[in-house]
Amino acid sequence: MPPQLQFLGPGVFFLPGAVNSVVVEGPGGRALLVDTGLDDTHARKLLRAVEGAGLTPGAILNTHSHADHHGGNTFLLGRFPDLPVYAPPLEAAIIRHPVLEPLSLWGAAPPAELRTKFLLAPASPAQGVGPGVQALGSIEVELLPVPGHAAEMYAVRVDEVLYAADALFGPEALGKHPLTFGADSAQQKASAAALGEVEGVRVVLPGHGDPTPNLAGLVSANLAAYARTTDAVTAALAQGPATVDELLVRVGAALGMTATNPGAWVLNRAVISAHLTELLAVGAATLTLEGGVLRARA
Repeated sequence: MPPQLQFLGPGVFFLPGAVNSVVVEGPGGRALLVDTGLDDTHARKLLRAVEGAGLTPGAILNTHSHADHHGGNTFLLGRFPDLPVYAPPLEAAIIRHPVLEPLSLWGAAPPAELRTKFLLAPASPAQGVGPGVQALGSIEVELLPVPGHAAEMYAVRVDEVLYAADALFGPEALGKHPLTFGADSAQQKASAAALGEVEGVRVVLPGHGDPTPNLAGLVSANLAAYARTTDAVTAALAQGPATVDELLVRVGAALGMTATNPGAWVLNRAVISAHLTELLAVGAATLTLEGGVLRARA
């Protein structure tokens, strides 16, 4: 059975997958494609579903620069070379120069083990777009700033439909990934809480998970997950001074999880660093450099 778009609201659809893609119908049967998935496989399904609905791609919006949200751009641009690509300004720079993602996680030129499609998508010519009501390829949407999971990120609102991108995760994703990725955990919490204050939302779709009418419940579940990670880092610090790597081992043991590949390891390590930064900012932790080793202390 060919892939089919699923209804979210008048003129708003989505293609479910490991990453959800949203399709907003515009004038003349043109469509804004929001997040194109990890690779050509997802993008090919997305295009088949869009064309099956009688629509033609008019523009792409990448809510942020993580590879699983823009890896499908290349396939679509191969079919529609003039398709404009939009993203938050900083994220657009990373999409144009995607090596910045694994470089930032590794702290230097990334080794081959971190140059996989999960961390290094093909480059595409994204241009920065500001928040607020924007016409992207003549299709009007409201872009809500929700930084934290990524340095910059937009949620997308169309009337009563809210696509939260990765500011909110579905319950299954939260359970599968106890260390929910975030570049800035304090902003991550603030962005999730801010989405809970958005009025008039009939249905919310997370970047990973199913649509739900229960925005408040989804926000609460995400805030609880983020708080559990902060609590786990705090408990790990209470065991004594530790490097970030040692904190990762302690937190992993407490949560019953370990990384199975280098990519997962650097992502998990970044989560620990983000929550440690949050604790440092409020004076709940300090950094000390002794004997050439940087350790955090409660």
